[in-house]
Amino acid sequence: MEFKDKVMALVEKIEKMGGNLETEEATKNALVMPFIHSVLGYDIFNPSEVVPEFTADTRTKKGEKVDYAISHDGTIQILIEAKKRGEQLTIKHASQLFRYFSCTDARIAVLTNGTVYQFFSDLDDANKMDERPFLELDLENLDDGAIPELQKLSKEQFDLDDVLSSAGEMKFSNQIKKIIQQQFREPDDELIKLLVSQVYEGKLTQAVKSDFKPIVKKALKQFLNDQINSRLQSAMNGYQEPESVTDDDRSEDEGNGIYTTEEEIEGYNLVKAMVRKILDPERVIMRDTKSYCGILIDDNNRKPLCRLHFNRSQKYLGVFDNEKNETRHPIGTINDIFAFEEHLMATASAYGY
Repeated sequence: MEFKDKVMALVEKIEKMGGNLETEEATKNALVMPFIHSVLGYDIFNPSEVVPEFTADTRTKKGEKVDYAISHDGTIQILIEAKKRGEQLTIKHASQLFRYFSCTDARIAVLTNGTVYQFFSDLDDANKMDERPFLELDLENLDDGAIPELQKLSKEQFDLDDVLSSAGEMKFSNQIKKIIQQQFREPDDELIKLLVSQVYEGKLTQAVKSDFKPIVKKALKQFLNDQINSRLQSAMNGYQEPESVTDDDRSEDEGNGIYTTEEEIEGYNLVKAMVRKILDPERVIMRDTKSYCGILIDDNNRKPLCRLHFNRSQKYLGVFDNEKNETRHPIGTINDIFAFEEHLMATASAYGY
């Protein structure tokens, strides 16, 4: 099994049983141990590889334990502290990790609640665990870019030097991404001042900045949508119809004259984002016709996810029941699709994912 497939298998497990995990022990048994064993590949039943309730006395604390210690080539390399699922992770939860980090050979410390994994090292001061993680893996909102870095910590491809060499860049790039995300949600005065000063010649009073704030927010959102739509449109321009389409779809496509609008691309993008928790986004495919824009799983007409009926004054979102019967719902704007997130997730799950 490919490493990414192992990660996705754990993601599916979280979706199925995550809501039933109400204690720390349940979280460790159902999620953390499978992460160590099935994803990272360490034998949880071999104490020479995985030591549960690992004890390493320090000068100030005796007999305290960290949940797991992972050994590679006979040396403790990774320490893991687990909390119950759903508990927000804070640096206060990592007190044992801080103490043990300095008295073992471990260079990697992990704080997790079973779904979010925060990876720390000693990038700021040698032998002292950093207060900020260099990598965060959220299995309920998976970033594919984190998977290759995680694989470097697996038993099969363990490469601590490679991890540490890129950890500094990852640490700061992740922090910068979070700042950018926050600015897109709520731009602060400094960003508003920077942008508005390029287009407004008057004095930038607080009242002026307040007036410009909604304009800046709208412009940032539109810029992001334009970038996404541009990439999707480029992909669609190179799209060729597969041979497996039905006769009905083929008759529509053969007439040409099919034009994929920006609204259809944006709608497709929203649907793909909504179901990514349980489905690899690459498996969600858009197939446009003259009558509607279909969104399919695996590009298979027998697995319709929804249809976008946008080529009319009143837009409709077509969703499917268990018998694959379509029901059209009128929508006013593209964002109204968010109201059908649970239905779309259920439809995707019904196909066995």
